[in-house]
Amino acid sequence: MKIILMMVMTADGFIAKTENHNSMEWSSKSDKQAFVKETREAGVVIMGSSTFATIGKPLKDRLTVVMTRATDQNSIPDSLKFTSTSPQELCDYLAQKGYEKAILCGGATINGLFLKAKLIDEIWLTIEPKLFGKGLTIFANTTVDLDLELLSYEKLSEQTLQLKYAVMY
Repeated sequence: MKIILMMVMTADGFIAKTENHNSMEWSSKSDKQAFVKETREAGVVIMGSSTFATIGKPLKDRLTVVMTRATDQNSIPDSLKFTSTSPQELCDYLAQKGYEKAILCGGATINGLFLKAKLIDEIWLTIEPKLFGKGLTIFANTTVDLDLELLSYEKLSEQTLQLKYAVMY
């Protein structure tokens, strides 16, 4: 199973502000459109509970998987799944369900868990013309020293760039 980490970040490398980090109002329409397109194509999107709280509902026309310790929440078959399994167990489960790829969309803690398990195949970064100065980075609770290979780049709009990298473990 292929795991693509898809994140939007500021030009100074932050995925959210330190305060009010549950807001995505700062990302562009073109980023949101790319996210919808890619996640619908994959059919499944993986996120942590804080990211799910930001979105507020299951994503239409795809399975939304929320990694959380609070698994007593109500899952909805084929739409919303809450799980406390490891990243590897989750990937195995999704592969058994017939998914060939999944989009991992954060947050930083969940991204770090998948990175530690060496399960991220590609990293797709949308760079927005914003500066936060401080905030949340793409990975939490892990030291990162990783080489990437540029696969492609695309201007999503006049101001927004998307970079696609292969992860070189």
